[in-house]
Amino acid sequence: MPKTFLNDDILMNSAINILMRFGDVTSAEHFFQIIKKNIITYGAMMNGYVQNNKCDKALDLFEEVPFKRNDVSYTIIFNARARISNDRATKIGRKLLGEMPKNLETNNYIQNSAIDMLMRFGGVESAEKRFQMIQKKNIITYGTMTNGYNINSEPLKNLMVHAHELVDYLSRLFLFDEAQQLIEDYEKSNPSCSSMYMAILSGARNSRDSILSEKMYRRMKILFPDEKEALISGSILLCNVYSSLGDHEEAEDIRFNRRKELGKKVQAGLSWTEVNGEIVQFTSHDHSHARPKEIYAEVECISSELIKHEHNYDSSWITRPLHENETIESVLCAHSERLAIAFNFIQETKPSFIQIMKNLRVCGDCHHATRLIAKIRQVEIVVRDANCIHHFSTNGTCSCQDQF
Repeated sequence: MPKTFLNDDILMNSAINILMRFGDVTSAEHFFQIIKKNIITYGAMMNGYVQNNKCDKALDLFEEVPFKRNDVSYTIIFNARARISNDRATKIGRKLLGEMPKNLETNNYIQNSAIDMLMRFGGVESAEKRFQMIQKKNIITYGTMTNGYNINSEPLKNLMVHAHELVDYLSRLFLFDEAQQLIEDYEKSNPSCSSMYMAILSGARNSRDSILSEKMYRRMKILFPDEKEALISGSILLCNVYSSLGDHEEAEDIRFNRRKELGKKVQAGLSWTEVNGEIVQFTSHDHSHARPKEIYAEVECISSELIKHEHNYDSSWITRPLHENETIESVLCAHSERLAIAFNFIQETKPSFIQIMKNLRVCGDCHHATRLIAKIRQVEIVVRDANCIHHFSTNGTCSCQDQF
């Protein structure tokens, strides 16, 4: 292998994965020692050790990881820990959960991995608490819980998981009467569950139904007065409904009451992308990068192409009044994921693949715009947001089928 390949971390991580799958642990360890490492490299080695029944080595390596933990590292480490069922792994896993920053608790991928780990450790109640914390559950969340209950011989609890899933799907289809009836039937013999109400609230936001949103949020305040995180998420969705209808005064009143009653501001949106081995973070309207003029010039270029292809900027996804000198286009184009996409294009005119990670759910306008960008520029784009993984193909479609 040419020495220049040793600097290609993607290639080297793949090589370690392949060697471990073939059971060649010694060669994998050799590569690991001589290459530049990142958190994915450590994850590949830990998973490889587990695959080859060298659990102690995996745990030893975990304790040597020198990187500051982020959402990617927690997901990798939880997945590795879930495959090791001994006391040491259990202690490390629980310690890691206790140290996890609060801002990562809204990340579906981390929570799904944590649930899987806890279930395999026999921590059903802890896993259930994590499940309740996830306001935007996806098919992986439900599948993880279902598998966990089966592992722990509690198949009856799968009823709750399936009820959650059905309410979520009905709400995505705007079948709100059916979703509410399902909750009513479920609650006749089971305790109320905040995430079911959140599923309807999410659907009501997408359909801009302020009456239903108000009804669901009031019900949540009565049923779940102590579930602070759920109430915060619910109030954000309610606020967004009014903003999408142009009633910014009512939206601001909801924000004020949220801060007064629950004492928490909305989490800022962040996006990350990796280009040429460099991980770059963006916030909305970010000018902190070393090349802001080039990034925003590319944003404008992309916007012109979108407009030519009949993209209409959707003001309903702007949740505040416009400031002076702002336009609907300028606000939406400055969302963090749009800046991350533009950064990829200034680094490489025709990238073969773009990958973005976002800590919040992607908005509807950015979702539609990214579908078009993938088609116009003929590049596959993957956006991993707080809800699911979106694979935008060069034919202008998304793997989520716009059910996000």
